[in-house]
Amino acid sequence: MNIILFDDDTSNKLLPLTFTKPVSEIRIGILTVKEKWETISNCVVSYLTHEYLNQKFKTTKSTTLDNYFINSKIIPNNDFFKEVQKLKPGKGLKQDKTLLAVNAGKDDSNLKDFIKNAETYKEPVLQINNLCDIFVKNGEALQLDFDLLTKKQKSAALEDSVTVIGKKSLIFLEKGAKAEGCVFNTTNGPIYIGKNAEVMEGALVRGPFALGEESVLKMGAKIYGPTTVGPHCKVGGEVNNSVIFGYSNKAHDGFLGNSVIGEWCNLGADTNTSNLKNNYGNVKLFSYVSNKNEDTGLQFCGLIMGDHSKSGINTMFNTGTVVGVGSNVFGAGFPPTHIPSFSWGGKDGLETHRINKMTETAERVFARREMTLEDVDRKILSKIFKETIHQRKDKS
Repeated sequence: MNIILFDDDTSNKLLPLTFTKPVSEIRIGILTVKEKWETISNCVVSYLTHEYLNQKFKTTKSTTLDNYFINSKIIPNNDFFKEVQKLKPGKGLKQDKTLLAVNAGKDDSNLKDFIKNAETYKEPVLQINNLCDIFVKNGEALQLDFDLLTKKQKSAALEDSVTVIGKKSLIFLEKGAKAEGCVFNTTNGPIYIGKNAEVMEGALVRGPFALGEESVLKMGAKIYGPTTVGPHCKVGGEVNNSVIFGYSNKAHDGFLGNSVIGEWCNLGADTNTSNLKNNYGNVKLFSYVSNKNEDTGLQFCGLIMGDHSKSGINTMFNTGTVVGVGSNVFGAGFPPTHIPSFSWGGKDGLETHRINKMTETAERVFARREMTLEDVDRKILSKIFKETIHQRKDKS
């Protein structure tokens, strides 16, 4: 089978994270959605997303195998995957008005045409429907990934200097992972340490928790699950129920709670996020769909930050703050709770972060990882810059 993960209208509800990537590149649990499907199916997996993103995230259709289109917001489990495999060409699965999956065979028809012949899938299936789902459902997704990745696998040895509270069997270290002089508590869920990742001495970790490949949890860090740190990250300070996608740093003290941080972000020393209002009321979050703040129905919600954004030293983010792509936030006091993409400044005012200046910074950040900012990435960033002009006050 050939699997193509398609984005529906939900992708707009996941902005600013989906400005730069398809929904299936969102990390929740241990893996991205695409990585989950690749692992569970052992198949080729590609994308069907917005045209400007398809330059980088391409669609691969098969002329010899049946093409299975699966909604990219679906987090797979074995039962759902088995039902997808049973689908005959032209048949699909749906819940309410949402198309979950279809076996299109060799047919190039519009996906919406298939919903007429789709059968209702009655079992619950984990989905990412909004920004808050990423941290709210992270614990459930992390357990699914832990079971998927560690089944019939043997963990690397755990050093005697590590203090374990709870079941040691719920700790899994990939090859090359290091952990010494830290405390792991698995009472509430598993702890997964990726390939060549390191947990430094003095770190306190309560599962569920995942640390991605080549990432570092710094000395004295305090982690409350369910929390995920993606690959190639450095994290210190206090983190609670948050997801950091990858290639991003929160290397110093400061609190991050009930938050989602995109790729290539950096939170300066002593950056703090509020995740609870003083009146204990529901948190409102800016919606790119309605262009206004909307009630999340949650009492705890911190910071959502798009790719390539940064905060300066001692930055304070108010409860329910959304920062777009390519922004640089700094200065005393609380900045606005919605900071448009390519903004520069903070409480005292926001200017446009010029696209050439932003990409110059990105080039330096990539070079530190021995990577290159490709032309396709520049085109995507330029498209986002133009598409978000109306959100910036100076319109430049």
